Amino acid sequence: MYLLHRLSRYRKNKAMRDLFSEAGIAVEKLVQPYFVVETAADAGDIDSMPGIARISIDELVKEVGQHIRVGIRNVLLFGIPSAKTDDGSQALKADGVVQRAIYALRKEFGADIIISADVCVCSYLNSGHCGIIRRRAEGLNKDNIVLDNEATLSLLGKIAGSYARAGADIVAPSAMADGQVKAIRTALDLAKFESTLIMSYSSKFASALYGPFRDAMESAPGFGDRSSYQLDFRGGRQALRESLLDEEEGADVLMVKPALFYLDILSRLRQLSALPIAVYNVSGEYSMIKYAAEKGAVDEKKVVMEMLTSYFRAGADIVITYYANEVAQWLK
Repeated sequence: MYLLHRLSRYRKNKAMRDLFSEAGIAVEKLVQPYFVVETAADAGDIDSMPGIARISIDELVKEVGQHIRVGIRNVLLFGIPSAKTDDGSQALKADGVVQRAIYALRKEFGADIIISADVCVCSYLNSGHCGIIRRRAEGLNKDNIVLDNEATLSLLGKIAGSYARAGADIVAPSAMADGQVKAIRTALDLAKFESTLIMSYSSKFASALYGPFRDAMESAPGFGDRSSYQLDFRGGRQALRESLLDEEEGADVLMVKPALFYLDILSRLRQLSALPIAVYNVSGEYSMIKYAAEKGAVDEKKVVMEMLTSYFRAGADIVITYYANEVAQWLK
């Protein structure tokens, strides 16, 4: 199938044009992640992420409204279902937690915000892994696992289509399954969602910095780890190849995750690709600064602004950070 490069996706409304503009450091470049739960009873503070909470859809709408008033118009949604399954089917439901969150935000704010939705199943699967898995016994590690790639691609394509149908502007596959961008682009185009962008977690490392996120999402692997499908932090060339392959497959935005320890990857990728590049200022990076600031060891505002500046200096166009709302208030 011929791949039509639809650069008009970046320009379809003002919020999208602001997000992808190529000059300056501004709140328009920041994306605030949210952890969304099914009901208010499931909501609550996340102990390992000071200031961040799991929130219900009603609270999400209120919080996004408050953030819009200080200039944050870009959101990234993570869903936490009430029940996990072996097949991840909860992620496909038209009335699933992410789908309902997208509906609610779109109804309330229309085109005033850019809604991105993470496409993964780690919080939906009993295994806690990022795709359908099978165990394999190779070498000394009896817990070594590998994704069932084809089954995972089929599932990710259906989830992305469901989010686009609900009204997402951007779908963000994070499973690191081989060929996930092509599978999702094909599924979106066949369903007539040609204008939906794909922001691929294209250089996602098997990092020790994800602990607070996994607490928030209740998504720690039940066995083994994710090192067989996420990138080895000791390598850089594979990360660049992964990103460039995702570009070939039709990604609209590439991503480096985590951010702070991987600015060399970001800088090198900036030289190789003309696509917009996002970095994810992950939960461990966020919490380290929060805890240091609580102890009076650092000036939180100065550290955060220095950190964000380093991302843009290294070549980032977009920064996903739990600090987005606070930074917007500081700048204002």
